[in-house]
Amino acid sequence: MKISERPEFKSKKPPLTFDKNQTVLAAVKAMSKDNFGSVVIVDKQSKVQGIFTERDLMNKVLNNSMNPKTTKLKDVMTTRVKTASQDDNLISWLRQMSNERFRHVPVVDNAGKLVNVMSQGDFVSYTWPNLLYQVKEITKENYFKANQVILIIVSILLYSIITTILAIKLV
Repeated sequence: MKISERPEFKSKKPPLTFDKNQTVLAAVKAMSKDNFGSVVIVDKQSKVQGIFTERDLMNKVLNNSMNPKTTKLKDVMTTRVKTASQDDNLISWLRQMSNERFRHVPVVDNAGKLVNVMSQGDFVSYTWPNLLYQVKEITKENYFKANQVILIIVSILLYSIITTILAIKLV
């Protein structure tokens, strides 16, 4: 399935974008207000320059006692940003995000312009129905296997009892 085919892709709020010279505090306030885990730093053409996440706030700003009021995003943003195309395979990105331990991927169009940001949570919502279906099928399969074993054991017991009774009557 393509990223753009997910309902979350179409229904999400527009991504939070900032200029690299804005402050960390401005970004954090916007993230808190809208319950976003990241902001994307873009240039005037809406091309991705970096991303600032909750993890950046914790590891780069707070851990180094930097002042969020005066620290610029350009000084603490992640600049090596992986970007996805809206036509990319959803499962491939979920796997990559999980393996490389990042939670937000900006999605760009063919010209490299930011169109959305998908989080690992958005992608995981895709896997839940499939996962539940698999659990249901495995449970059904194992239930019948267990019942078959029980049926075989009961049949052997009944056969043993009947043959014992017949043997006693013949003696």
